[in-house]
Amino acid sequence: MKKNVKEWSCSYYFYLQRLQLFDIWRQQCPCGDWKCYIKADGDDHIANVSQMTKSETASSSSQDVVFTPYVGQIFRSDDEAFEYYSNFARKNGFSIRKARSTESQNLGIYRRDFVCYRSGFNQPRKKANVEHPRDRKSVRCGCDAKLYLTKEIVDGVAQWYVSQFSNVHNHELLEDDQVRLLPAYRKIQEADQERILLLSKAGFPVNRIVKVLELEKGVQPGQLPFIEKDVRNFVRTCKKTVQENDALITEKRENDLSELLEACKASEQKDEGFVYSFTTDENGRVENIAWSYGHSLQAYSFFGDAVIFDTTYRSITYNMLFGVWFGIDNHGNALFLGCVLLQDETSQSFSWALQSFVRFMRGRQPQTIVTDIDSGLRDAIASEMPTTKHVICIWQVLSKLSSWFSLPLGLQYPDFKSEFDMLCRLENVEDFEHQWNQLVARFGLGSDKHIALLLSYRASWQISYMRNFFLARTMSIEYWKLVETFMKNILSPQSSLLLFFQQVGLVCNFGNHKKEKQLYMPAKTCLPLEEHARSILTPYAFNIMQHEVMLSMQYAITEMANSTYLVRHYKKMEAECLVIWIHEDEQVHCSCKEFEHSGILCRHSIRVLVSKNYFQVPEKYFPLRWRPESSLAPLDDSFIQSSANEYSQVFHALSGSLYSESFISKQRFNYVNRELKQLLEHVQKMPTVDEVAASSAPISVSEL
Repeated sequence: MKKNVKEWSCSYYFYLQRLQLFDIWRQQCPCGDWKCYIKADGDDHIANVSQMTKSETASSSSQDVVFTPYVGQIFRSDDEAFEYYSNFARKNGFSIRKARSTESQNLGIYRRDFVCYRSGFNQPRKKANVEHPRDRKSVRCGCDAKLYLTKEIVDGVAQWYVSQFSNVHNHELLEDDQVRLLPAYRKIQEADQERILLLSKAGFPVNRIVKVLELEKGVQPGQLPFIEKDVRNFVRTCKKTVQENDALITEKRENDLSELLEACKASEQKDEGFVYSFTTDENGRVENIAWSYGHSLQAYSFFGDAVIFDTTYRSITYNMLFGVWFGIDNHGNALFLGCVLLQDETSQSFSWALQSFVRFMRGRQPQTIVTDIDSGLRDAIASEMPTTKHVICIWQVLSKLSSWFSLPLGLQYPDFKSEFDMLCRLENVEDFEHQWNQLVARFGLGSDKHIALLLSYRASWQISYMRNFFLARTMSIEYWKLVETFMKNILSPQSSLLLFFQQVGLVCNFGNHKKEKQLYMPAKTCLPLEEHARSILTPYAFNIMQHEVMLSMQYAITEMANSTYLVRHYKKMEAECLVIWIHEDEQVHCSCKEFEHSGILCRHSIRVLVSKNYFQVPEKYFPLRWRPESSLAPLDDSFIQSSANEYSQVFHALSGSLYSESFISKQRFNYVNRELKQLLEHVQKMPTVDEVAASSAPISVSEL
């Protein structure tokens, strides 16, 4: 899922000032490699900007000429002059430092002296009272290279000019490969600081951290822009501050979790349907906490067959995983079913979360659960929900491809991505296995750990393996956009877990009880089957089935033995399906498994029913979950059938006249086509609910 979020601050000891309550963090890759992680949304952009900046810097450094400073040269500020002189020094094999500054009451600082790093002499120090004191040789040798600045006011504007300059050195100047090792030029960039701190906290010694960075950057040993000593000093400097901040975060997390627990207890007293559960550590502090609402239990009783468990969000402030259970109702809306905060992502924590959810839902387990790719979560589902089908969301898999393969494949990655997308849509297991092997061989990925990971999980994400898993349209891109919008409404920036808890209660309560508007769906064919479906299904479900009815007209059937029929498209001869018709029980079974997958009868089965002179679809093929009587909120019947029919007649008359008039000339057709597109865009942007109702209610995911 794509999300507009901030990246974790690379300077760990300052990041508390820049945090939101919930954000996407870089997640550890399920391949298990400690060096591999899944990039958060925005990382690609940041990486591109970083790469662009590096290339621009290299280009500018190789092409731009830094001229020798001269007396009388003018700068807008002393900082600008220092940067200019520093660039000149680096290109000429030395570095500079700031020396004396002179200040007056009227002008403030009006003189700045910049000198060579070897200027002056070190004053002798008092030796420490130790047996073997260190006697380090000083680099200062009295070099007289310098640049002095003086400030003057011209027309009320301050400017700095070079009053003295000397480029005479009494020491050897360094070559390019040596000058980069001077302390003035050894800088650890923020991205490297983040990686160093992460590896240090994982227990890596400094020498191994340096080797890891060299491997990751693909440079020869000793070619980093800093040395091992710099890394050691950085880790030592940060260690105390990091420990202090960790203590502050721990204290804040404990206090906020205690407040959240008290809020749950208060909600239980006010709302008898509210349920919660939590665990504590050996010191009695809250570790994990989960909760749900009475209306979520009601929603689950109707729509608990297919459930989403979204675990893509993490609280950076509290370093806790935020998981949310979602369902889909008979109008295609995302239903909030419950949520959990976990201290870690182990199979034990996930097992407790699943146990809590099933307990909230009075022991009823879903038919199918859709999650991200995670080995700990997969083990927990296999243990706690042995009869539930586990599906890995294909959109989550696709979002990881760039992190996994863009670097090793380079320019080949777009071709790989295109072929992988085609593999995802294959509906035959044998075809998938064959083309998968060809894909791996073509791009030389036989030993790639992520390819091995995807292959081991293929029965959970590839469509041909799970056609008989009931998913109730939860894998459609439209539904996942609703889930994403729902999450954004919940995860707006908060200052505490208590405010976050209140926001969850407001958003999910309105989302699960939004009054649905009963839309009129005009018929598009003359088939009585379509009219029958319209009278039984919700507009959302009917719209899907209506599409199947229309496409069924493009298929031909060939009767085989034992009441079986071969149904194939009139053009796409390879896309054929086998349909079995059992007359006695009015049963129809198609090899495409669309009804088993979504609860909506497929085009192939409808084609067979039409050939059997059926004017109505058997009731068993209208599941209760797709009927209006399962709606959680009363339907708005203000748009009555009679007026709908009247509107339909008006539209048909207008569209017929427009169609005939527009084909008289090409000029007319182009004009009508252009105006209709603009009209459609305008209508689609109009609100779907009354203005008054929309302004008095919070934003719901189903309205976006």
